[in-house]
Amino acid sequence: MIEPLLPKPSPKLVGGRPRVPDRQALCGTLFVLHTGIQWEYLPQELGFGSGMTCWRRLAAWNEADGWDQLHVLLLEKLRSKNQLDWDRTVTDSSHVRAARRSPKAGPTRPTAPGRATSTTPSSTARTSRSRYR
Repeated sequence: MIEPLLPKPSPKLVGGRPRVPDRQALCGTLFVLHTGIQWEYLPQELGFGSGMTCWRRLAAWNEADGWDQLHVLLLEKLRSKNQLDWDRTVTDSSHVRAARRSPKAGPTRPTAPGRATSTTPSSTARTSRSRYR
């Protein structure tokens, strides 16, 4: 599924080490992303190539827009088999544009009866209500 979305490698102009296969570089990339280790600490014994090789390959795939195409492909495949679990989804501003509130719109949530609307510029700038001051 993934291979057709990856850019074709350019022909090698000079000698040197053989190119690490895309599957191995992808596995190395996924290993780094899953474990959170730094690229330079990717163990050579795993056979994924060097961390720098995997990082360069990832950059090339990003430039070729392969990840967005893969995301769409996987969503279509899961949707066709009715295997999308919408209860486990998360939406963030990298995929959905956040709506901006008009400054004349007033408070975003109702205030308790008898209380004035907060005039604090930020909701995080509140004083502590702890009884242990």
